Amino acid sequence: MCSVLCIEISCGWSYDQSRCSNRLNLMFVDQSTLPFFTIYASLSDYHIHPEIFLCRVYLQQRAPLSQRPSKIATPLRAVLKKREYGTKYTQNNFITAVRAMNEFCLKPSDLEQLRKIRRRSPHDDTEAFTVFLRSDVEAKALDVWGSQEALARERNLRKDVEREYQENIFRNQKLLKEYKDFWGNTKPRSRKRATFLQGPGKVVMVAICINGLNFFFKLLAWVYTGSASMFSEAIHSLADTCNQALLVIGISQSVRNPDAVHPYGFSNMRYIASLISGVGIFMMGAGLSWYHGIMGLLHPQPIESLLWYHYFNIICLLIPHKATLLVAINEIKKSAREQGLSFYEYVMQSRDPSTNVVLLEDAAAVLGVVLAAGCMGLTSLTGNPYYDSLGSLGVGTLLGTVSAFLIYTNTEALLGRSIQAEHVQKLTEFLENDPAVRAIHDVKATDMGLSKVRFKAEVDFDGRVVTRSYLEKQDIEQILNDIQQVKTPEELENFMLKHGENIIDTLGAEVDRLEKELKQRNPEVRHVDLEIL
Repeated sequence: MCSVLCIEISCGWSYDQSRCSNRLNLMFVDQSTLPFFTIYASLSDYHIHPEIFLCRVYLQQRAPLSQRPSKIATPLRAVLKKREYGTKYTQNNFITAVRAMNEFCLKPSDLEQLRKIRRRSPHDDTEAFTVFLRSDVEAKALDVWGSQEALARERNLRKDVEREYQENIFRNQKLLKEYKDFWGNTKPRSRKRATFLQGPGKVVMVAICINGLNFFFKLLAWVYTGSASMFSEAIHSLADTCNQALLVIGISQSVRNPDAVHPYGFSNMRYIASLISGVGIFMMGAGLSWYHGIMGLLHPQPIESLLWYHYFNIICLLIPHKATLLVAINEIKKSAREQGLSFYEYVMQSRDPSTNVVLLEDAAAVLGVVLAAGCMGLTSLTGNPYYDSLGSLGVGTLLGTVSAFLIYTNTEALLGRSIQAEHVQKLTEFLENDPAVRAIHDVKATDMGLSKVRFKAEVDFDGRVVTRSYLEKQDIEQILNDIQQVKTPEELENFMLKHGENIIDTLGAEVDRLEKELKQRNPEVRHVDLEIL
């Protein structure tokens, strides 16, 4: 053993003639112990700086160099050079034929000469479709148009043509209709006619016919008697007729097929029509009824010829409202049974807004007729016209309550309402029970109307299961031979890129499989968005 005189520099760094270190080491042969002390040392001989530094000197025991263990050689790690892709890297991007023709102004004949690649289709009705490399399409566009400036001019020209078409869209639609009438329309018939022969459409059509007749007879009765209550009932029937006409428009629009502007369809049109209907009931029904009731209290007038009409009102006007009410009740019971809901839950959740409007309007109509007839009967027996005015106020309050309920429920539906928690749990458990899924997060299941559900979830996939699913479809011996041929980092990179891309495609196929099975097991789920976590 030997003693080493260690000189530590106060600034934390030093220089050694043999190697760089944090201390200056001087070898001493003797074993004497030196006390700690502070000295001023000149470091000019060590080529550091010709200044005096404050140092601390002490002894340290070290073994001779011959007895020290040899250093362990650390193997070098091969690392691939990082590739800079840039902010706009499109060399390996795919593009469809439609986008190639629209964005790069190419013809189908121009695309025939390009490399075609078969990829997994994102649509349910097709298994695979053809795409092109974007770099090939860009090169072809430059070959066809000569320069980027010429391509830009052609794009602007086509945009001007499209803008002109949009401005004359009504004229074009008329020409298209004439063309279809001349050659025959080959598209399938609209479902609108069948919509009004069953379900909510049938209920609304029955209600609109009955309420139209009720308005006519009530209006004649008001002209003959001058009753404020009967005027309120006539206004009530008119409001019902107009509101149900709005429901007809909403139902006819809700069955339209999705288009580019509305990719999720028009099912919410029923809620919009029902919301407008609720506002109409409040303005036309409740507002005018309150107005005539207040005017009757402020300026009471005697009512004549009430006795015979009192019984006519009960018998002839109560029966049609009851008939429509029964039709609406039967339809709601049927729909609630199909969805596994009670009658009360179906109405409160506004699952079918059109039938709800008919149900509540006719329920209010039945109660309103009974209330108006009772107040008119009291007026005919006592001769006091205030009972009739109070009946008008009562009918207005009843209509106001119905309109408030319709406005609230339809607003909640338009804002995006979640489906039942039990149903969400059922969908989540189905996904979690799949071997390829580790966990489900951020689940959202929204009712889109017309018994359509949109489901969204963040899915944590098990990479081992996905990789095993890929390997089950491969030739393992061929993969082993490929692995044995890998000798350089470049060959390893090519091997990993090839199988890595295929594994990503397998992961996409797993997502498609889960979405397809989820829709098959739950027909009400129309749109599924599974995002990879």
